[in-house]
This record gives sequence, C-alpha cells and structure tokens, in this order.
Amino acid sequence: MTFTREAVINAIGDGLLSFPITDFDDQGRFDEASYRKRLEWFISHDISAVFVAGGTGEFFNLSLEEYREIVRVAVEVIDGRLPVIASAGLSVEAGKAFAAAAEEAGADGILLMPPYLTECPQDGLVEYARQICDATSINVIYYNRGNGILTAASVQALADACPNLIGLKDGKGDIQALNTIIKTVGNRLVYVGGVPTAEIFAEAYLSIGVNTYSSAVFNFVPEMAVTFYKELRQGNKELVKQITNDFFIPFVDIRDRKAGYAVSLIKAGAAIVGRPAGSVRAPLTMPTNDECQQLEALIEVAKKY
Repeated sequence: MTFTREAVINAIGDGLLSFPITDFDDQGRFDEASYRKRLEWFISHDISAVFVAGGTGEFFNLSLEEYREIVRVAVEVIDGRLPVIASAGLSVEAGKAFAAAAEEAGADGILLMPPYLTECPQDGLVEYARQICDATSINVIYYNRGNGILTAASVQALADACPNLIGLKDGKGDIQALNTIIKTVGNRLVYVGGVPTAEIFAEAYLSIGVNTYSSAVFNFVPEMAVTFYKELRQGNKELVKQITNDFFIPFVDIRDRKAGYAVSLIKAGAAIVGRPAGSVRAPLTMPTNDECQQLEALIEVAKKY
C-alpha cells in the first residue's frame, strides 16, 4: 500500500475513477505487455484512481493466479502515481484469498464484490463483508449490487464493525435507497456511483452528494469521459445534456440489447480506437458486427467533445 487511508478516501471521493479492461491475447490468456501499455495510457489522463480487475476488468472470469499477476503489474506500472484498488469477493474464503493477494502485491484497497449466486439475508451479508474486511489491513470499498444489496442499517452495522471500510459503491441505481444510506451513515464513508454506464446517473448522484463514479467508457473515449465529468462538476448543464443525448443514451440503447454488454461493448470500443484487449471470456459474448459499426459511429460523435 502506497497511499495513506486519508489519501485514498480523497482520491475516490472526488475525481473520475477509471476501470481498465483486462487484456487477453488471441488464445484468451492474460497479455501483460498489452496491459502495461493500457495502464500507462490510462494514467496519462486526468483521473484520480485506478480500479484493476473490477467488473469491467472481468474479475469474475479471472483465476487467483491471473488476478495476482494483474494486480502486481498494475502496482508496478502505476508506481505510486495514483491509488490502485483491486477486487475481491465470491465467497468468504475466496474473498480473503483475493484480498491477501492484493495486499501482497501492494494495492491500496479492494472493491468487495457481492457473494456468488445465492440470495442472502442482511445479517449474512454483513458477516460476509466483515470477515473479509477483518482478514486484510488495506482499505475496503463495499460494492452494493446484485445479490449483495445492503440496507442503510446494514451499511451502518458494517461501518461500525470494520474500521478499514472506507466506502460504498452503488451498483443498483436506486437513488432513494442510496440517499437513505448517505443520510444514515453520513461522512463515515465515501460514496461512489457504480451502475453500468454511470454517467447516465451522474446528475442524480451529484444531487445527493455522490461526487464521483466509475467510468467504463473511459476505456475508449477518455477525453470525452473527462470532459463530461469536469463539466458536470462545474455545473454546465447544457453541455452535460448534449453529451448525454448525443452519446450516452444511444450507447445505453446498444448496451441493453444483451446481458453482459456493459463489459463486452467496452472491449469492442477499445478495439475500434486501436487499443484492443482481446475478446471477453465466456459466459460473456462480443457484440455483433452491426453493433460494432453503431458503436464506431458513436465514437466519432464522442470526438466532438
């Protein structure tokens, strides 16, 4: 861990957060050389933290050994210039193993994914997260999504039990529920927008005090992603509306055509702009040629910004 707890909180609480895709070669293996180039390109832009092996980075499709290598490479390449946050989760024991690998590699924190598959009671979710938090000394951000949705009371209980829990990332987009959590837990945690294509929720997030979010499209239109974030924070509602209408609404229309496209389209976009990272792994599938052509047209639109 390179950054202090306070520095990590500041980084994830105010600034655009980037979530790089994971590079695979034509045989589907982790491509270290390509990934190194991607990370250098990422941090040449105005971002505040890098979340590696996250949802966009196909955490759910990585072995522990691949994950260990990905985090090691990221920490080495970024070299203390920005905080590096990796992921953990699936089960308590798997979560502990991923968290240990991230800590050993020098990551500044973990994004705690929901448990695998089964529906969960609130007290069970708190215990799942608590055990993983207790197993690591690095910072933890809880990802409130899928079958791991915590209520405000449960978030408060987890925050009370785990000093190293520093943040909550919203992956549901229920603004009423998120606002209740924020009003209940207050500034004990930092809050991050994290629904797929979070820009479409950015104005709503900002209205309840969520100043930052994860940008997946940064992987292929970084200049526009940064512009959108800066203009949002400066209150330029007209330009925010224009970019939303011209790019994000049509993008979401393509994204919603098939489950998993929130990741697959990002890899397709990266290939279109000349920074390919291979295909997604099963059970995800890549977009059709027609959809890629539509995405290419949107990328041309994004160049205006």
